[in-house]
Parts: sequence; structure tokens; C-alpha cells
Amino acid sequence: MSRFDRKVALVTGGGSGIGAAIARQLGAEGASVVVTDINLDAAERVAQEITVVGGTASAFAQNTAKWQDSESAVEFAKKTYGGLHLAVNNAGIGAAPQNIGDYDVEAWDRVRAVDLDGVFYGLKFQLPAIVASGGGAIVNMASVLGSVGIAQNAAYVASKHALVGLTKVAALEYTAQGVRTNAVGPGFIDTPLVRSSLSPEALTHLEREHATGRLGTDAEVAALTLFLLSDDASFISGSYHLVDGGYSAH
Repeated sequence: MSRFDRKVALVTGGGSGIGAAIARQLGAEGASVVVTDINLDAAERVAQEITVVGGTASAFAQNTAKWQDSESAVEFAKKTYGGLHLAVNNAGIGAAPQNIGDYDVEAWDRVRAVDLDGVFYGLKFQLPAIVASGGGAIVNMASVLGSVGIAQNAAYVASKHALVGLTKVAALEYTAQGVRTNAVGPGFIDTPLVRSSLSPEALTHLEREHATGRLGTDAEVAALTLFLLSDDASFISGSYHLVDGGYSAH
């Protein structure tokens, strides 16, 4: 029996990157997966990748900055697969680097709306649904920047720090009702976007900031996330787990 047989999972921001890796692995291990993304085409591609290899998945368009979309995504999971047991609040965005004194207020609002408010909206509807389905687990995707700072990224850093606190509150309120909630803090992950946005010199410097001497991979983040969602992590709730290659160790 696979770890997630007969479980229903919802992954936000599942159309690419870390979210896609998590969704694919959940599907490979038996879960029925609702892949949500603001880009429906991207979500549909990932859902199709899961189903073509024998898994079960559906796509759903979701803008996590709108609370109504979070409610609709949970209702879609319940109507399509009969309940909800697992959720990964992965959707997130950043903004152009700016010092706080020059920070664009609209950019601040956009980042906070997705990276913090969007996770609150998700939890608001996911937690009661998972309780009603008999219990399960949630992982909120924070960042290594949920524990340390970096200049010129005030909105992202503040939102990810707050997300860690929100995770603790969710655990205190719902663990006794059968829903564990944890946060994962990835370091810098090797993606085409990261590589295309940095000069070779900047990329080398960023790699050296990690004790591993390299960036992380989507698969490494997915492995930790699935462990926390699984029954193997039954005594883990309300905590924040780094997968950062030693970035935060100095």
C-alpha cells in the first residue's frame, strides 16, 4: 500500500516548480490530487502528467489572494473526490528588490496578499474540511527567509516570517482534532528562473552561500513535504523545517 492511498490532496501553486513536484509525487504515492494554480493551463498539464502514468488528478484555477477561490478549491476537492485529507499551501510570489524607504506599496500588498493572506484563506477552509474527513495534515510552504532576512525583500521576508507563526497557531487549534500543520523552509532552489535572472558570478556566489555548495532541487523539497504529510510524521505539528543546504547555518 502506498503512503497516500485513499487520501485526497490539494496543492496550490501546483502548476510549476516545487508545487508541481509535490503534486506529482503525491499522485505517484496513491493520492487523488487537486492541482490548483492561477494559470489553469499549467495546472492541467501537471494533472495530465499524473494521470498519464496511472495516478488520479484534476486541475482547478485558483487565485489564492481571493478567499472565495480558496473556498471553491476545497469544495471542488470534496465534490470531485469525496473529501479532503491533505493540503499544501505552496503558492507564492516575490517582488522587485527595493529598500524599505523606496518600497512600492502596491508591490507590498501583492506579495502579502498571496504569501500570507492566501495561506490564511487556504487554512480557513482546509482545516474544517480535513477535520470532517477524519483528519490529515497540512504543509505551508515558507522559505529559509522565514527565519533569516535578506536586504531589499521586505514583503517576502515579512510574509514568510508571519507564515511560520500562522502555522503554529493552526497546529495549536487543530492538532487535537486530527489535523497536523507544519511549515517547510526551502533554501534557494535550482530553477530556470533563478538561473536566467542571475549572472554566472552571482549564481556562483549564491551557491557558495549554501554549505552544500549548490542550490536545492524541487525533488528535495517534495521529499520533506511528503514526509510531513505522511503518518510517519504523526508526532510532528506546529514546527518549521528547513531544507536549505545549510544556508541558514551561518
